[in-house]
Amino acid sequence: MTDQTTISTAPKALDNAPPAPARGLRGHPWLTLFAVAIGVMMVALDGTIVAIANPAIANDLDATFAEVQWITNGYFLALAVTLITAGKLGDRFGHRQTFLIGVAGFAVTSAAIGFSDSIAMVITFRVGQGLFGALMMPAALGLLRATFPAAKLNMAIGIWGMVIGASTAGGPILGGLLVEHVSWQSVFFINVPVGVLALGLGLVILKDHRADNAPRSFDLVGILLLSAAMFCLVWAFIKAPEPHWGWGGGRTWGFIAAAVIGFVVFALWEKRVAEPLIPLKLFRSVALSAGVVLMVLMAIAFMGGLFFVTFYLQNVHGLSPVDAGLHLLPLTGMMIVGSPLAGALITKAGPRIPLAGGMILTSIAMFGMSTLDKGTGSGLMSLWFALLGLGLAPVMVGATEVIVGNAPIELSGVAGGLQQSAMQIGGALGTAVLGAVMASRVDSELPGNWAGAGLPPMTPEQMDKAAEAVQVGLPPVTDSTPPELAARMADVAHDTFLSGMGLASLVAAGVAAFAVLVALLTKRGQNAEAGAGVAHI
Repeated sequence: MTDQTTISTAPKALDNAPPAPARGLRGHPWLTLFAVAIGVMMVALDGTIVAIANPAIANDLDATFAEVQWITNGYFLALAVTLITAGKLGDRFGHRQTFLIGVAGFAVTSAAIGFSDSIAMVITFRVGQGLFGALMMPAALGLLRATFPAAKLNMAIGIWGMVIGASTAGGPILGGLLVEHVSWQSVFFINVPVGVLALGLGLVILKDHRADNAPRSFDLVGILLLSAAMFCLVWAFIKAPEPHWGWGGGRTWGFIAAAVIGFVVFALWEKRVAEPLIPLKLFRSVALSAGVVLMVLMAIAFMGGLFFVTFYLQNVHGLSPVDAGLHLLPLTGMMIVGSPLAGALITKAGPRIPLAGGMILTSIAMFGMSTLDKGTGSGLMSLWFALLGLGLAPVMVGATEVIVGNAPIELSGVAGGLQQSAMQIGGALGTAVLGAVMASRVDSELPGNWAGAGLPPMTPEQMDKAAEAVQVGLPPVTDSTPPELAARMADVAHDTFLSGMGLASLVAAGVAAFAVLVALLTKRGQNAEAGAGVAHI
């Protein structure tokens, strides 16, 4: 391990030289992008499409609410914990092989979920989906980094980000259509033909690129330490919103403490091992470190803030899942249009200003979303959603390029794993923290609002149960509740929910505003500077 902070990429460092133009199908840059985008689309789509199917799964398999939560949590936990290790597998054994195994495994586990006849089988195979999805995501970035010349890399990452953004945002629409008109199983079966297509294209098009100085050994102790630390951290975020855990609970902070200790021990171990899982010299790059932090902050603001918008559209405005997804089309559309444009802009001007500008727009959009109420029309909602998509596009593209581009080519898989892990951790942290903000506001305001509306008094236990419903915008009514009383309960529930969503959106706006400062620490990656001869790490 070297202590130098400047590493030359002069002609002798052949690993970092721009790839030669490909002839034929195998290794063609744009065909490579198309092939990996098909596979990545499955992983991104499954992050949101399944949420629409959960109620149908619960009814069909007689699952409890806690069991249904693990359909999402199991997938997310497996994905988050193994991303960096999966990236290392690609660096060690080749990104092409890793990607193809991930595609095949994802398609097989998707089919297995569709044939499952118990909730335990669904959860088990969802964990499998997460593991195979983790193989795909860093490998895709590693393939793009190795295939595209410096001048085209940002544009490629822009299109890659566009696919992820469009798939994530389009999940609820597609999921709603499939569940409503086919079955919940079709949500998973659809991955089979997509996976077969991605596998076929990958076998024909993808070319394996391995750096001469790629790692030859495998840091098993480092993998175990990092996986345990990541598990404890993500587990704490998942469990903290539950009433019997809570952010002030001993178990929550016990797992967070265990995660911190695990990361410290992991860092100490990485300094001793000859070929570490994550060479700590990577983080001597201020730009790379800033890119990782920026990805976390972006995910907190975006995923945490958007989490409540789906409840707002469905439970306050009364829209169906499909209609709610259609209302988010301005967000999807601006990410689709903005991501390639952001890639071109970053190639020309560097990442610093586009990233800072994107986070400014994100902060403004989240502030605007804090003003949404029961009477807000589709036009004003579309304005804030479009502004959010326009702000997120350069951040998704630029932060990815900063992280992957500032890492040596032989560590591009690990860098891709870092980028995806940062996004997953940020999403979990955003949902958990902003969920705690919502819960705190509802707990403090609901009793007063309830009494102020002249509604029948409730016991503390009843009030706690009502608060749980209000946190997702639902009034605590039953089929036997008189219509006039149900209407008043709904008004109180919606007003209280909107107050909580407004505060959560303001917190997200503040996080995005702070991220502007982090964005100013970024710079163009070494891959983009290859022609200049020197890159700083």
